[in-house]
Amino acid sequence: MKRVVKVSKRMTKVRYGVVFMLFITVIINYMDRSNIAVAAPFISKELELDPVQMGLIFSAFGWTYCALQIPGGWILDKLGNRKTHAIGIAGFSIATLLQGFVHGFSGFILLRVGLGAFEAPAFPTNSKVAASWFPEKERARAVAIYTSGQFIGLAFLTPALIFLQQWFGWRGLFIITGIIGISWAILWYLLYRDPQHSKKVNKQELDYIREGGAIFDAIADDKSVKSTVGIKDFAIVLKSRKLWGIYIGQFAVASTLWFFLTWFPTYLVEYRGLTFVKTGLLASLPFLAAFVGVLSSGFLSDFLVKKGVSDNVARKVPVITGLLLATSIIGANYVENTNLVIMFMCIAFFGNGFASITWVFVSLLAPKRLVGIAGGVFNFIGGTASIIIPIVIGFLAKGGNFAPALTFIACVTLIGALSYIFLVGKVERIQVKEEESLKGYESA
Repeated sequence: MKRVVKVSKRMTKVRYGVVFMLFITVIINYMDRSNIAVAAPFISKELELDPVQMGLIFSAFGWTYCALQIPGGWILDKLGNRKTHAIGIAGFSIATLLQGFVHGFSGFILLRVGLGAFEAPAFPTNSKVAASWFPEKERARAVAIYTSGQFIGLAFLTPALIFLQQWFGWRGLFIITGIIGISWAILWYLLYRDPQHSKKVNKQELDYIREGGAIFDAIADDKSVKSTVGIKDFAIVLKSRKLWGIYIGQFAVASTLWFFLTWFPTYLVEYRGLTFVKTGLLASLPFLAAFVGVLSSGFLSDFLVKKGVSDNVARKVPVITGLLLATSIIGANYVENTNLVIMFMCIAFFGNGFASITWVFVSLLAPKRLVGIAGGVFNFIGGTASIIIPIVIGFLAKGGNFAPALTFIACVTLIGALSYIFLVGKVERIQVKEEESLKGYESA
C-alpha cells in the first residue's frame, strides 16, 4: 500500500512586493517636491526672480495639494487604487518634466499648482493600497515602511539631486526626475493589481489577508458595481469625533515635519550661528532619527498586535508616545551647546517618526466604503500645516528670538497627543447604517 504524502502549498508573499512599490512611490513623491529647493538659486538667477516670487513658487504646491485632498479621496473611491496612482504619478511627473522648459514666473506657478493637484491623492491611495493588501495585524508595519520613504528621501535624496543639477543643470534636473516618475507610473499600472485581481497571489495569501481584515477595492475593476459615494458620505467623515481625533493628530505630526522642511536650516544658520557646510551635515541627522522612529513604531505596533495586545494599546500608544517625545523640541530653547541642540532636535524628530503610523487609523476607523474620502480629509488637514506652520513660525521669530516658535511647535504636538487620548477613544470602525439617512448614522 502506497503512502500518501500531503504537499502543502506555501503562502505567497506578494503583499511585500506591493509595500516596496509604495515605498518607491513615496520617494518619487518627495523627489518631485524637493527638486525645486536644489534648483532654486539657479532658477532665480537665470530667470531674474526675486525672493517674493520664489516664495510664491514654493507655496503654489501646498495650496492645491491641500485644496484637492478631499476631491482626491473621492476620485480614489471612484477609480480605485491602480488607476488613481497611475494617473496621479504620471500627472505630477509630467508637471515636473515641463518645469525644465519654463522661461518665466507664471509658467512655474502654473506647473507647481499642477504638481500639487496630481500629488493630492497620493497618500490616501497609499493608505488604501495598504488596507487592501495587509491584514490589520501587519498594517502598521506596512505604513511604517512606505512612510519611511519620505525620510530616506529627505536625508539621502538631496545629494543625488545636487549631483544631477551639477551635471545637467537645473533644467536637466527637472527633465530627468520627471522621466523617472513617468516611467514609474507606467510600471505601476502594468504591475499593480488589487489582491482579488492579482494573478501572482495564491489562495492561501488571499485568505490570510481577507480573514485578517483587509479592505478589498472592487469598485474600480468591476464596472457593474456603482459607487454610492455622495454628499452624505462627506458629512459622515466630517461629523465623527473619532476621525477628528486623528485629523488633529495628523496636523500635529505634519507641523513638526514642516518645521524641519522649511525653517530648520535657517534656525541653525541664523539663530545658532552655524556655517552652511556644518548645517548640511547636521540637518540630515534628525531625518535619520525620524527614519529609525517610523520603522521602530510600525514593527513594534504590529508585534504587539501579534502578541494579542489590543488596538487601543498597540496602535495608539506609539502615536501618543511619539507626539509626547516631539514636545522635547522645546529643550533646544534652554541649551547653548550645538550638540545638545541637535540632540533635542533628533529626539523630537524621532518622536515625530514614531508617531507617523497615523495613516493606519484611517483604515481602522473609517467606514470601509469611505476609506478614500476619510483619507482625503485626514491628509487635507495634515497638509494645511504646510501653509500655516511656516507662516506662524516666521511671525513668531521675526523679532530675532526663535524660542517662541519652538514653544509653539511643542504645544501643537502636545495637543495632537491629547486628541488621540480624549477624542479617538476606543479603536474600532465607525458603523454606518447604509439603508438609512444620516440620522441613522452610528459612531462607535
